[in-house]
Amino acid sequence: MPPMPSIVAVTRFCLIRHGETDWNAEKRVQGQIDIDLNATGEAQARALADALGDHDFAAVYSSDLAHAWRTACIAVQARNIAVSPAPTLRERHFGVLQGLTATEAGMVNPAAYRLHRERNPDFDYETGESLNRFAARVLSGLAAMAERHAGETVLAFTHGGVLDVMYRAATGRAIDAPRDFSLANAALNWLDYRAGRWQLVAWADSRHLRAALDELPG
Repeated sequence: MPPMPSIVAVTRFCLIRHGETDWNAEKRVQGQIDIDLNATGEAQARALADALGDHDFAAVYSSDLAHAWRTACIAVQARNIAVSPAPTLRERHFGVLQGLTATEAGMVNPAAYRLHRERNPDFDYETGESLNRFAARVLSGLAAMAERHAGETVLAFTHGGVLDVMYRAATGRAIDAPRDFSLANAALNWLDYRAGRWQLVAWADSRHLRAALDELPG
């Protein structure tokens, strides 16, 4: 009788981009500059608490940057589970473009901004991270997390750049191809990890945010 095939454990992730900051609203390159949530972002984080209420998680991780960490703490404050810092979930370091809007970047450093727009995979923004290096950091960090929690469900709070890398890893889209998918603040993004491969389950679920934004003053 042939041996029974081994069952490979699946780790399920719910990846969440932090709530909105003022710099997000201004379309300013945030990178690894520590900016806190604005009022909209805090409302989004509170809405996440309800949206996640029907789900059980073996562990909760967050980028150690303030806007992600604050989102995580608000979203899970009613749960008896600690948030663990995970620096590999940090946003990409955009070097000389951090703190600038697209218009400012085009004027201050047009060469860097052109390479940024082209998604040049080797350009490191002079003092930051190349796309290749950033993607390797994100993928290795989340793979290690998946192996640590094999067969479990994990909640992780992170940033738009990290979500960009993970969507591409799960769908086979090239790292330097133009983006044609959403990276919404505080949306739910579900992925599975099995035997070294990522699979997309659901993406950019933001139904829980509609009522949250209605509660904000005029």
